[in-house]
Parts: sequence; C-alpha cells; structure tokens
Amino acid sequence: MKNKRNRLQIISEILRSKVVGSQDELLKILIERQCEVTQATLSRDLKLLKVSKTPLSNGLYKYILPVYNKPLPIIPTANPTISYGAVLSVEFSGQLAVVKTKPGYASAIAWDIDNKATYEVLGTVAGDDTILVVPREGVQREDILHMMKNTFAEK
Repeated sequence: MKNKRNRLQIISEILRSKVVGSQDELLKILIERQCEVTQATLSRDLKLLKVSKTPLSNGLYKYILPVYNKPLPIIPTANPTISYGAVLSVEFSGQLAVVKTKPGYASAIAWDIDNKATYEVLGTVAGDDTILVVPREGVQREDILHMMKNTFAEK
C-alpha cells in the first residue's frame, strides 16, 4: 500500500483493537491486510504516530497510541450520564455500565479501568468508542462512579 495516510489509519485501527507487542507482530497483521510495508517504514510510522509500549500485567508489552486529551475529573451526581475529556458518558443498565468515549479511546480507557479498579470491576469489553464495564457482585453504581472519578481525576 503506497498511501501513507491509509497505512497510518490502518496501523492506528490495529493498535486500538488488538494487543500488539512487537513490530514483527504488527508487520504480520499488516501483511494479512494486504498492506505491504518494510520494517524501516513501519518504524518511522510508529514514531510519527507517537506510539509507545506499555507493560501488561502478564509481563508482556503492548503498543499504545497517545491520549491527546487529558480527561477531566468525574463528579458523581444524581444524573447517571457523565461527560468529561475522552469519556463522553457513563450510563447504566441494571448494574452494567456503558461508557461512551471519543472514537479510538475505548481500548486505552478500558485498559486503565481493568488495571486500576481491581476491586470494583470484574472486567471490561471495549470496542472503538464504547466500553461495557461489568462490576463485581454487590458493587453499586455509586461505587463505579467513584472508581471512575478516582481512576481519571487529574493528579
């Protein structure tokens, strides 16, 4: 693929939707998508996109895209819909929380929730701009809102 803009968009999409820990792994995924690119070009693309590596809890690493907007703190209110920074809203259906984000942010935000909210959250499922938050048994909506405030409040 010769179109740099399309290639950068594909790389961003891959990094938002998959756990990729090495350039070799990313090259294989790009080849599967009929996007022929050299290792040197891929390295320049990753630098241009300001991609970095972050450690995972299992000892491996994951490439991540930068988050350009620093989220603002959540202030729990009686209104179950909250809006701040990259997170556009948090709404509940029963005990499940649905978090709407700006496009491309859901994976990184879900990763933060999974790694910082070990008591309140059993797990998350992230798409491109939506996260399903599954709380542990007995955790209330207010606990989830409080956890979100603590996880994303400005330090």
